[in-house]
Amino acid sequence: MTSTPFGRMITAMVTPMHSDGSIDFDSLQRLASHLADNGHDGLVVNGTTGESATTTDQENIDTVRAVVEAVGDRVRVTAGVGTNDTAHSVAAAQALASVGAHAVLIVTPYYNKPTQDGVIAHFRAVAQSTGLPAMAYDIPGRTGTALASDTIRRLAEIDEVVAVKDAKGDLFAASELMAQTGLLWFSGDDPLNLAWLAQGASGLVSVVGHVAGRQYAELIAAVDRGDLQRAREIHTGLIPLVDALMNTSQGAIMAKAALLELGVIESDFVRLPLLPATDEHRAKLRAALETIKS
Repeated sequence: MTSTPFGRMITAMVTPMHSDGSIDFDSLQRLASHLADNGHDGLVVNGTTGESATTTDQENIDTVRAVVEAVGDRVRVTAGVGTNDTAHSVAAAQALASVGAHAVLIVTPYYNKPTQDGVIAHFRAVAQSTGLPAMAYDIPGRTGTALASDTIRRLAEIDEVVAVKDAKGDLFAASELMAQTGLLWFSGDDPLNLAWLAQGASGLVSVVGHVAGRQYAELIAAVDRGDLQRAREIHTGLIPLVDALMNTSQGAIMAKAALLELGVIESDFVRLPLLPATDEHRAKLRAALETIKS
């Protein structure tokens, strides 16, 4: 696969934690190595799935440093730096760049609902603070503010902003923007991975990739060579797993449950307000994991 500054098969990593809530750095590095060994050429650290809403600035620095130390010579490490405070995001971007992040992921500011001009000013300040390749994350279901098409066109004029992670799901509007801007596009919603790739997305930023990295790498390769029959077979085969991880409770919760089930991490502890997976959801997850065993 021809790569990008972020990779193409990317998982938004969970942050493994001990049962007391502290970060389990041994499991973190083991997980990063596991993903690098299983189809990944990129990782996102400190994103939403990494529970960034409840980790501290110092924990984020230590987490990125540990992942870069473990796999930074094998995969591209993108650090989540987005907050709803521009000055805070600038400081985070600079700190995480200083410990080896290769790129940054900037989410649309949430809760305070800035104007589109404010969103652009935020992205410009954060992206230009390091000079690293930046991916804009459009997920209005969480942030309350969508990136308008005109806003994305203007973001494309910022040299450092070279990609969009799309969890908005407007496939037609995105296809127009891809053609107009030249931005790299990444699926940010596992149920739509095949649809995004089929219309020209560069890759995936996945949650299900925690346990299906090889399958998704094959999916990307199949689309690249025009083998849509094989791509559909892979997509169809992963439906139970996508359903179990993405349509039960919450991605970080279910990804940790899956990794614990597979013995990759030691605990599936999540920080409040998240709660561990229920017995019902774990049963559905185990059944789904059985479907991908070779």
